[in-house]
Amino acid sequence: MNDATPIDSASLDSAAATGIGHSACPHDCPSTCALEVELLSRNRIGRVRGDPANSYTAGVICAKVARYSERINHPDRLLKPLVRSGAKGEGRWKEASFDVALDLIAEKFELAEARFGPETVWLNYYAGTMGLVQRDGIHRLRHAKGYSNQFDSFCTNMAWTGFAMGAGAMRGSDPREMAKSDCVVIWGTNAVSTQVNVMTHAMRARKQRGAKIVVIDIYDTPTMKQADIKVLLKPGTDGAFACAVMHVLFREGLADRDYLNKFSDDPAGLESHLQDRTPEWAEAICGVPVAEIEAFARLVGTTRRTFFRLGYGFTRQRNGAVNMHAALSLAVVTGSYQYEGGGAFHSNSDLFRLDKSLLEGRKNFDPGRRWLDQSKIGRVLTGEADALNGGPPVTAMMIQNTNPANVAPEQRKVIEGLMREDLFLAVHEQFITDTARLADVVLPATMFLEHDDIYRGGGHQHIVLGPRLVDPPEGPKPNHYVIEELGKRLGVAGKEGFGLSERQHIDVMLKKRELGDFDSFKADKWADVQVDFETAHFLTGFGHRGGKYRFRPDWTGTPAANKPPKRMGPQGPVAQLPEFPDHVELIESADAEHPFRLATSPSRSFLNSTFAETPSSKAKEKRPELLIHPDDAAGLGIADGDKVRLGNSRGEVAMPARLDAGQRQGVVIHEGLWPNSAFEGGEGINTLTGADSCAPYGGAAFHDTRVWVKKD
Repeated sequence: MNDATPIDSASLDSAAATGIGHSACPHDCPSTCALEVELLSRNRIGRVRGDPANSYTAGVICAKVARYSERINHPDRLLKPLVRSGAKGEGRWKEASFDVALDLIAEKFELAEARFGPETVWLNYYAGTMGLVQRDGIHRLRHAKGYSNQFDSFCTNMAWTGFAMGAGAMRGSDPREMAKSDCVVIWGTNAVSTQVNVMTHAMRARKQRGAKIVVIDIYDTPTMKQADIKVLLKPGTDGAFACAVMHVLFREGLADRDYLNKFSDDPAGLESHLQDRTPEWAEAICGVPVAEIEAFARLVGTTRRTFFRLGYGFTRQRNGAVNMHAALSLAVVTGSYQYEGGGAFHSNSDLFRLDKSLLEGRKNFDPGRRWLDQSKIGRVLTGEADALNGGPPVTAMMIQNTNPANVAPEQRKVIEGLMREDLFLAVHEQFITDTARLADVVLPATMFLEHDDIYRGGGHQHIVLGPRLVDPPEGPKPNHYVIEELGKRLGVAGKEGFGLSERQHIDVMLKKRELGDFDSFKADKWADVQVDFETAHFLTGFGHRGGKYRFRPDWTGTPAANKPPKRMGPQGPVAQLPEFPDHVELIESADAEHPFRLATSPSRSFLNSTFAETPSSKAKEKRPELLIHPDDAAGLGIADGDKVRLGNSRGEVAMPARLDAGQRQGVVIHEGLWPNSAFEGGEGINTLTGADSCAPYGGAAFHDTRVWVKKD
């Protein structure tokens, strides 16, 4: 545990000297950084810094969170409940009290339930906050009322599934061990922009050990610009590259056969399978020259302390589960798990073990209730039978912690559905987002420093407390307050989990985990729950029965962190999944009509749609742009700065072109989730992305889209 300076907002006033409070970043990032916050008064903050005492954060946070005072004090922040007074989407509102707004929501929910049954109500949420109380408490109301269940298919599924297929558990080498590596392979993550702490430890290895940093990605990201060795893939071809590397490792005697025989299921079968997965075969698929494939194989095959840091890029591809499994297999073929500073890491989600059953009211959970796939929200709201999954139309919704009108795929369908006159929509938000603009009722929400919560981030091993440090403005209320108040109005306040404060729920989780209580944890700031070296490196066996790493996955039978419920079953084209690591053409491949592959990649200054409202972030990003290879642009008569239009069967959008040779020809990149209003016609980039399920356990492939491009 660690020393801290506990400070309560109640002890501060506008005349008090500046103090330091301690918290955790709440945003949808694997780092959930431990923070030091300057407290200028009981309701104002100054600078936000990474906590240097936290061994993973190590004093470093991203620039967008460092500027958080700009967001919390933003003049456009929502401060009063609003009730629609004009047509949907028109932007005409009248202010109301919280009681009036909550009464209206409860009334509309009860009317909808009386007509269609409780499954007509959808409490839609996601990870706008990673705090367990403010994010996951929505399930308490869902389960108590018997509303539709939600299948959370954004963000993690393909990567988590691919990792679990091989390793059988969601953990890996301690990510702090990157600093002790001789080769750090950063694969499928633009860490400079999205997980800055990865770079902290990788750069330490370079400075102190002379380690090589290898970056594998689909374009020349800010992370790739920091690399010693760049591997530039075509989107969705990671599996081909990984297989060719393993081919070379076996061919040149660099595979650790003793380790493979002890810890893997079928190394001989894998070697036989890889006989024709040559570098020449892979080059034709992934675009990486044979010499570069062989050089990378020799580097990782002769550098025992090679650390494979595998990111969430895998979960944006239709074949992402297969690609993650293939990439992970490299750490097994090389035997790098045996060494400190070696092995592979994606997420430590299995380590935290905080019991949320009371918080979520799990005693009232009914898995037989209808499940709605969040990725298919457009199909659900436009009444497609398959998406409705055997239940009634959705006629009442409340949305917390997400902005589906902007972030969900098949945007035209999403907005068409949200605009239905027979749909009642309540949104609990901090700003008038694209989704809030379409609501019937908008409730103002607190920000993370204005309420109590507790955090865990899969990118490291710390459970971090986020106590309330400042008072919110008059008006905004926490998510927890809204759920509790609706529970009272809807007649379920006596059911499991209701009636407790945020701190009481945190006490329950901490005590069950034997980590003290809110007050003792506040003094410590966080708990490091890292397991021992042998367990983290799977030297006592992998997570599957029998302890073997599985080169031959059971694609539909293996437990995974977010496996679809039985009522939904396996997802996507599972029959096409391979027996061994491989390349499978499950991607949305380019064709004659759509000759380009589009990736909608993260930007440095936005986090999904968050921070797109802050002036400094908008100034850094400037405008939506399409990165296109100069040779592709020349063939289309496009000059730098020209307006281009890109589209497919789902729709089209327009934006300026920026010529950039940082990706393979035939690949175009759009960075950041800009508000829809930033685009001509008010349609955002997710107009183009698809919502079809990815094999085997679902997910949305945001970086896997074929398009045509033309000069406008």
